[in-house]
Amino acid sequence: MKDIRQAAGHRRRGPGRLAGLLMVLLVIVGLSAGTGFAAPDATAKPAPSTVRVPSRAMDAVAAMQPSWNLGNTLDAIPDETSWGNPKVTKNLFDTLSAQGYRSVRIPVTWSGHQSATAPYAIDATFMSRVRQVVDWAQADGLYVVLNVHHDSWQWISKMPTDHDNVLARFDATWRQISSAFRDEPRTLLFESVNEPSFDNATDAQKTQLLDELNTSFHKVVRSSGGGNANRLLVLPTVGCTPSQNFMDSLSATIGALHDRNLVATVHYYSWYPFSVNIAGGTLYDAAAQKDLTDAFARMHDTFVARNIPVYLGEYGLLSWPDHNHPDRVERGEALKYFEHVGYAARVAGVTTALWDPGTFAFLNRETLKWTDPALFAWIRSSWTTRSGTASFDRVFVPKSSPVTAQTLTLNLNGTHFRGLWQGSSRLVRGRDYTVIDNRLTLTARALTRLTGDRRYGVDATLRARFSRGLPWTIDVITSDTPVLSNATGTTGSFSLPTQYRGDVLATMEAKYADGTNAGQADWTSYQEFNAAFSPDYAGGTIILTPDFLNALHDGAPVTLTFHFYSGATATYHVTRSGGSVTGTTS
Repeated sequence: MKDIRQAAGHRRRGPGRLAGLLMVLLVIVGLSAGTGFAAPDATAKPAPSTVRVPSRAMDAVAAMQPSWNLGNTLDAIPDETSWGNPKVTKNLFDTLSAQGYRSVRIPVTWSGHQSATAPYAIDATFMSRVRQVVDWAQADGLYVVLNVHHDSWQWISKMPTDHDNVLARFDATWRQISSAFRDEPRTLLFESVNEPSFDNATDAQKTQLLDELNTSFHKVVRSSGGGNANRLLVLPTVGCTPSQNFMDSLSATIGALHDRNLVATVHYYSWYPFSVNIAGGTLYDAAAQKDLTDAFARMHDTFVARNIPVYLGEYGLLSWPDHNHPDRVERGEALKYFEHVGYAARVAGVTTALWDPGTFAFLNRETLKWTDPALFAWIRSSWTTRSGTASFDRVFVPKSSPVTAQTLTLNLNGTHFRGLWQGSSRLVRGRDYTVIDNRLTLTARALTRLTGDRRYGVDATLRARFSRGLPWTIDVITSDTPVLSNATGTTGSFSLPTQYRGDVLATMEAKYADGTNAGQADWTSYQEFNAAFSPDYAGGTIILTPDFLNALHDGAPVTLTFHFYSGATATYHVTRSGGSVTGTTS
């Protein structure tokens, strides 16, 4: 992934003075023991590994499932800890192995540790550090995918106008990596380049340039000898995009190389509107599901069906989870997506690598605990089985009207519905709920009991259990239509007072009086969550961002329609006059 990091204001502070002194001491001890950052040499011993790698590439890549990315670490710019993650330790790989992972992808950005001119020498200390991390992972029985990462957009992208220099540097980079790791076991894979891009080039030019890079990468590695003679080599599509034209081009490249130890790689981050919550993509709906199903079908038909293994080098959602900001993607909808990825990958025969940018997302690199254990449980379950879900994970019960029955649709995903529980108590079918043709209806009687004194917010949490997989959580919420209030501010700071009254913000629509779209994303009326607007539930406001406000036409009134997950909407009007902003409810 390109440059996904923690916002500077949310980065974790560095170690204190005592911790820093201890780290220095540990480094000194490590160096004196010969296990630290000594420059690699031809006599260095390869990493110990007890893994027996299958001879067939298809079987070897299958044995790598599931996989995980050490994101925003050795690929960080300029150094390992620059993007908020601590230095990697052996304990990290101990944890991953214990949690069921069989392989890790270790992205590396080499440019900051390499001469920009011939002979493009890589710093020996940095190469030694990369090798140390790679060897730690292999010592835990993990396969490792090592690559050239953000170099793709830093200097490789300039290949259309600086062809010879870029190719020379690319070849020199891989010549040095190949030499340093030539005697590593076959559990180490090389990936030529992450998400290759080429500035101001047509699709035809991009595929031609990437074919040249992939072919040269193959030649350099294979000619270096040692374990590189039959090492598995991973080749990407343009941008690691799973579109048919780019996959066809990669298939042709692989076919022309006549090498049985080649692997195709692409990335998948879901249907874009859902992945970032823009253009009304608030749900994991039929459009998002079809996008995923079609992508995995293309991977299978283009590669797997032709005995070319596929390593999905990155997957996830572009902006979720991010525990430093309000959730762009509704939690239950995200769980459906991750559940679907696991199933689709198993059907297509694709090995998947979760992109983990660090502590603010999945694995806390300091505590080595999952930041959201329930989320990881869904990901882990998807590796082997399906789980049932429902049309939503919340039931909103309006406080301002009598309690009535509420219905959800069960998504069985091949399972059988077993019942509903509240804690350890099983709800009574017929009295508390009914199920007809996969439509689960909570009765008014049950909802009256569950909502209790009907204070705004979550009153009760239920779990729908199925014949296999994980239970589906359903929050019962008392709510009413949110109430907005007038406000004034500036383009640099504007918040509109909001009484959420138990509801949850889904999206914001912005239009001018003539019906045209307003905001920085002018191709859609539904603006991007957290980029144009953001809820502050604790502060009782909705924040309109400077980027959104500065994109508005001066003096032109804009109508905002806020959509909430209960189905409620609230209308608001804003007008920018120079640097001042006025907001009204009428």
